[in-house]
Amino acid sequence: MPETITITDDRTGKTVTVPIEGGVFPSSALRELDPTLYCYDPAYLSTASTKSSITYLDGENGVLRYGGYPIEQLAEKSTYLEVAYLLLNGELPNTEQLSDWTHDVTHHTFIHENMRKKFAEGFHYDAHPMGMFVSAIAALGTFYTGSKDVTDPDQRNIQIRRLIAKSPTIAAMCYKFSVGLPYNQPSNELSYAANFLNMMWKIGDYEVDPVLERAMDVLFILHADHEQNCGTTAMRVIGSSHADPYSSAAGAASALYGPLHGGANEAVVRMLTDIGSIENVPAFLESVKNGEGRLMGFGHRVYKNFDPRATIIKETAYKVFEVTGKNPLLDIALKLEEAALADPYFVDRKLYPNVDFYSGLIYQAMGFPTSMFTVLFAIPRMSGWLAHWQELLNDPAQKISRPRQWYAGPDERNYIDLANR
Repeated sequence: MPETITITDDRTGKTVTVPIEGGVFPSSALRELDPTLYCYDPAYLSTASTKSSITYLDGENGVLRYGGYPIEQLAEKSTYLEVAYLLLNGELPNTEQLSDWTHDVTHHTFIHENMRKKFAEGFHYDAHPMGMFVSAIAALGTFYTGSKDVTDPDQRNIQIRRLIAKSPTIAAMCYKFSVGLPYNQPSNELSYAANFLNMMWKIGDYEVDPVLERAMDVLFILHADHEQNCGTTAMRVIGSSHADPYSSAAGAASALYGPLHGGANEAVVRMLTDIGSIENVPAFLESVKNGEGRLMGFGHRVYKNFDPRATIIKETAYKVFEVTGKNPLLDIALKLEEAALADPYFVDRKLYPNVDFYSGLIYQAMGFPTSMFTVLFAIPRMSGWLAHWQELLNDPAQKISRPRQWYAGPDERNYIDLANR
């Protein structure tokens, strides 16, 4: 069978045959048939807007790979900064490269004092940490005027390092402000994950537990990239105008701020809290089947099988609970997962646990308030966003994003004077 597709315009009888590569055929086929012909695809369900070598996702078989490496292997053996290097460079670093990369990121974690004293402290006392994070990332670009030159590879590289390094610092700063606690400076002696935990929790004598440090690193790895999701697409669309990476990343973080994107694990915690006890699980699932509730943390736009990250998250949760004590919501979560996976209603609809189902329980056990959950998502996703931003700028096929629309408004009509309306 030829790896081609043939499209016929029944209005004219014109036929065009184009190749299929990797399950994708070029939209140029439509332009060849008729330059005024467009494909209507709400939410881009069938549209590939870019060719990328960063992340491979097979939702039918539950496969996720960064640069060809299975997520299971990276979560077991790698570190977040090693994975960030992989996403940005396409290869895992050798010993010297990792040392240099880690040094560069570690020594860019500090932020300008004006950022904290004059910008952050200007927020209202009850400002949401994610709203502060989005604003701070955008404002950060005003401190680095060279970031505007996105065509300069050296400038791109230094801004990439700055954004990855300063994201956890800004996140911790936003949290500290939201609870009225003093800001902790970064430490160049700690790992990326340990430094973040230290900035978050240090009051007096504090030592980062290695189990929690590793759990944070694993969570960062699992959230580093996930192909063309809403936030990554926002990063690419804004970046296509050659906006600086801080503005583009702020736009991506704004997309993540939405409850349908980055707020899912917070919704899971709320759902489990509302269920209240394992005895209430059957009644809750019946209410979902009757259209009276929603099962959060199950199912995914892309995965039609188990989310491979969910299994890793669940294993990580048990390790965390050995240190922090069991999250009281865990028993409800386990019962809900067991009951849902035994119910044909959910199995037939391929509603399996996703990465959000257990991540919120881990964050909560580690002491993070639900208002910080999306911020915790944004910190590691920064490397994925920047990898896609860099790839976009290096792709000669890419132009400024300009989707077409299907106009459904009125035809031409004449203006009516105000007195006659």
